[in-house]
Amino acid sequence: MVGVSVTGPELKKLREHLGEAIGRPLAAADMAKLCGLNGPDGASIMRRWEVTGPSAQVADLLRVLAMASDHYPILEKFNVFDRYDVPEKERPARKAQFRQQMREDIRRRLG
Repeated sequence: MVGVSVTGPELKKLREHLGEAIGRPLAAADMAKLCGLNGPDGASIMRRWEVTGPSAQVADLLRVLAMASDHYPILEKFNVFDRYDVPEKERPARKAQFRQQMREDIRRRLG
């Protein structure tokens, strides 16, 4: 689903869900950092996007980050868990491990 838009309210909700997933609230500056907006205007840009919605390129990145939260699906291109060679009883644990790795990556990127 490359190029699918994300609305401002969806972005704001994603920030809330990612904060919940990593165990601490995320500020607009945190989301800006995750999106590569490290300059002094990053938080302002993120707050504007929470009204207007981000660009398609940023929306694609946000869909990847969203996989850290149980509120969002694991994207098809990352879903190696529902294949025939993964026993069904192992799938939930492997998905949970993947989400945990995503959460750790977010924490690491935020410092």
